[in-house]
Amino acid sequence: MSLNSFGHLFRVTTWGESHGPALGATVDGCPPGVPIEAAAIQHWLDRRKPGQNKYTTQRREPDEVEILSGVFEGLSTGTPIQLMIRNTDQRSKDYGEIAQTFRPGHADITYWQKYGIRDYRGGGRSSARETAARVAAGGVARAALAQLVPGLTITGYMVQMGPHGIDRARFDADEIERNPFWVPDAQAAEQWAAYLDGLRKSGDSVGAVIEVVASGVPAGLGAPIYGKLDTDLAAAMMSINAVKGVEIGDGMAAAALTGSQNADEIFMGPEGPEYGSNHAGGILGGISTGQDLVVRFAVKPTSSILTPRRSITKAGQPTEVVTKGRHDPCVGIRAVPVGEAMMACVVLDHLLLHRGQIGGAGGKIG
Repeated sequence: MSLNSFGHLFRVTTWGESHGPALGATVDGCPPGVPIEAAAIQHWLDRRKPGQNKYTTQRREPDEVEILSGVFEGLSTGTPIQLMIRNTDQRSKDYGEIAQTFRPGHADITYWQKYGIRDYRGGGRSSARETAARVAAGGVARAALAQLVPGLTITGYMVQMGPHGIDRARFDADEIERNPFWVPDAQAAEQWAAYLDGLRKSGDSVGAVIEVVASGVPAGLGAPIYGKLDTDLAAAMMSINAVKGVEIGDGMAAAALTGSQNADEIFMGPEGPEYGSNHAGGILGGISTGQDLVVRFAVKPTSSILTPRRSITKAGQPTEVVTKGRHDPCVGIRAVPVGEAMMACVVLDHLLLHRGQIGGAGGKIG
């Protein structure tokens, strides 16, 4: 299986399977001299790890990261950084019954059709467990961004669970860390808890929409046509397990606007250009404007459910599948820190590309 890497100058390769001994990431291109500690990366992994509440899978993994290379005396050396996370709570026996059966909604059937072999234990490489490696790599990216662009922040949160969205009039950033859904709306969090409880007890699942915002991003990142910042952001978010849609700024809603509504007016402020709105999501012509980068992605419902679904076996015989094991009733919950990690990796990658090509050049305004 090829194509396990993403990024240009800041390049991440993830490896490992859901039920293997370990998984991890090889991070290449991190600038030297960046303070990197396992404890700092662990902070981000702890936000994603399973078993933290009843709304996520009850698989108990400490997700403790080990730094095997690329860091000396607490600083990056500029060489590849190898990150490893050991699996400790696999229950492969839970998957014995589907060794010869394709689970509806999963990659079982396509992996078999492509490779002629598949790791049926938790989905192997197609498992969302792979995203732990991305979050670890995102921790490295955040450390580099903190040194190169002090003040840059990346914040993710859920804006929709199933048919239920947040009320943006009640948006409270401080609320994001106070509830298990990463939702900036206390009232929505309470309503979602009751809604998800019902689905969980009935053996079903539901999808979600996550929004990720990067503030303090310099203007000028990205390049026209094939090197667009939004192209790489969309690809990064779309590569996350179970994601079925991505939009930048107003996204699909922009199709309902007129040109006069959609065009973000520009004014001269005391420190440079300012915009009257941000329908573009902080990107024009594939290049960052200096406004907030705003990305949303839709996560489908978890396909591993206790509700019986019809399928077929490898022999082509009809069967019925009930997926046992421990699974998220809404995988979108733990996708929030994953989306943040992908944003960090892409922004750092484009910052390094911009610095390498442009340096201190660029048009001045005012």
